[in-house]
Amino acid sequence: MDITDTQRAILALIAERIEAEGVPPSQTEIARAMGFSSVRAAQYHLEALEQAGAIQRMPGRARAIRLCAAPSLSDELPVKQVEAADASNDALRLPVLGQVAAGRPIGADIGSDDFVLLDRVFFSPTPDYLLKVKGDSMRDEGIFSGDLIGVHRTRDARSGQIVVARIDDEITVKLLKIGKDRIRLLPRNPDYAPIEVEPGQDFAIEGLYCGLVRPNR
Repeated sequence: MDITDTQRAILALIAERIEAEGVPPSQTEIARAMGFSSVRAAQYHLEALEQAGAIQRMPGRARAIRLCAAPSLSDELPVKQVEAADASNDALRLPVLGQVAAGRPIGADIGSDDFVLLDRVFFSPTPDYLLKVKGDSMRDEGIFSGDLIGVHRTRDARSGQIVVARIDDEITVKLLKIGKDRIRLLPRNPDYAPIEVEPGQDFAIEGLYCGLVRPNR
């Protein structure tokens, strides 16, 4: 496999993030970690890696990168595939529990009877439910209004992960940043301001973002 040292470093980054967090990095995160001046540079190297057979990508889905085992890489990278096996043996029946804001927080419309049957290939880790996105504050992560995002139910999250959070009974999806004296929920669209969690607010992590599907529209 003929790839550059930079592309090997990107493969190592992808493998490390999958091993540590269960999901690969976004193109924006790859560009930042590698010191690229634009996301387009990350796209170029990912396209080269895909052509070399080192990765597979699913167009239109955020963080949809699958590492492919290859003899020249097997001794160097902790290869772990994001995609699951055959969909017919590994389908998920997930409830759509309402809307989540990718913009300003909105009240959650919990309690829908809608269910969607999906392949596990779309998600890592395994989600417990789906939420429909409203707004475009997470567009630079590839999350757009109308998408259905998978949510893995947990109260624990690390700084730098994308989370579904509750603030005073309102729900939002944002990038979590935990500082020494404050918690911030960051959009991935420069048109939106960060949300500062104020002392005394009722704040909780409802779950981790773990992938999405984009209905035909």
